[in-house]
Amino acid sequence: MNNAGRRPDDPPSEAQRRVRRSPLLFTAPLVLLGLLVLVLFWEAVRANVTADARTEWPWRLQLLEMEALGSLLAVAVGAVLARAQYARTVRPYLGWRGAWAKGLLKADAQAWRVGILNGGQHIAAIEAFDCRVVLAGETESGAAPWVDVSEAVAELTAAGLVVAEDFQLVEFGRGFPLVGTGSYETVLVGAFSKRFVEKVDALYVRVRVTDVVGDSHERIGDCMKSARGVVHAPLD
Repeated sequence: MNNAGRRPDDPPSEAQRRVRRSPLLFTAPLVLLGLLVLVLFWEAVRANVTADARTEWPWRLQLLEMEALGSLLAVAVGAVLARAQYARTVRPYLGWRGAWAKGLLKADAQAWRVGILNGGQHIAAIEAFDCRVVLAGETESGAAPWVDVSEAVAELTAAGLVVAEDFQLVEFGRGFPLVGTGSYETVLVGAFSKRFVEKVDALYVRVRVTDVVGDSHERIGDCMKSARGVVHAPLD
C-alpha cells in the first residue's frame, strides 16, 4: 500500500488491497515465460551468426527447435493470461455493514451490530484477523498497535468496558470460510453498546483472506464508522 503523503494521525486506508500472490500459481508461470523468452533471444541471435561460427562454442549450443519453442511460448503466455483472468473472477470483495439492533447484548439493549461479508462469487479463507483500538481522546499515532481479539478485549476491559454488557467481539480462526454468495449476508464481527460507542473513537478490524488461487487480500474496517449517525438509528 502506498503511504506517500499520509500523516501519522491519518486513519488506516479502508480500501481492499492484494498483499501477496501465490508463488506457485503466479510466480512459477512468469518465471517459465521469462526463461522461454531468454531461450528465444538466444536462438534468434544464434540464427544470425554464420554457419561456420555455429560449429564453435558457444554458438553450437542449440537449446530448442524454433517450432517447439514457439509452441511452448504460446502455451506459457496463454497460461499467464488465463491465470490473471481467473484470479480476477475469483477475487473476494470484502465489505462491512453496521446497524442498530436488539438481542445481542445483556438486557436486550440496542447494540451497534457490525458484520463482514464476501460479495464475490467464490469462497475465501481467513488468513489473519487483527484489531486496533482507539479510545476516546487518543490520536491514531498514540493508539495501541494491531493485536489479536483476546488482547483487544483485554484492552477494552481495562478501559472499563464489560464483555457481553458493553460489547462482544467474535474471534475468527485461521481458515474460517467467508462464503462468496454475491449477496449482502454478513457474518457477525461484533456488537457494541451506546456506552462503548461513546468511549471508543475507533475499533479497526483488519482481515486478511486467501482466495481459491492462493492470492492474499486484506481490508481494514472501522466498526465505529457511522455508529454515531442519527440517520441510521437513535442511540437512546
